[in-house]
Amino acid sequence: MSQLLDKAKNYLAEKVADVPKPEASITDVDFERVSSEGAEYMAKVSVKNPYSTPIPICEIKYILKSADREIASGTIPDPGSLKASDITMLDVPVKVLHSILLSLAKDIGADWIINYQLDLGLTIDLPVIGKFTIPLTQKGEIKLPTVSDMFA
Repeated sequence: MSQLLDKAKNYLAEKVADVPKPEASITDVDFERVSSEGAEYMAKVSVKNPYSTPIPICEIKYILKSADREIASGTIPDPGSLKASDITMLDVPVKVLHSILLSLAKDIGADWIINYQLDLGLTIDLPVIGKFTIPLTQKGEIKLPTVSDMFA
């Protein structure tokens, strides 16, 4: 009997592994604006839904790092859903506090550009499978806000 159960589990595991899953990528990270709290960057995420029905997005979690230290993190609960059989563009606002920006400015010097790594987890609710997290990572350079950015 246990052999039959093991075969059934293996069969189901193979079938679930072959089920198409949504694919995602971070397409861009740019400076957006300065607020009273800090600077806001906008990460653009492209998500392709292979299913003919919309898929709910449970949450988006992010961590922004520079020089191997965390400079921002957050969670966006219930950001909507993915369009059926289409590509959905998601905007993920990433807020960096002024105190952290000041410490970064001391470290970088005159060019006002920092190297970053954005780790993002897009959790969706797939039919039959349940909650599924798509891990994304992007490395690059972003501009720190200048005094003129604050008054623009």
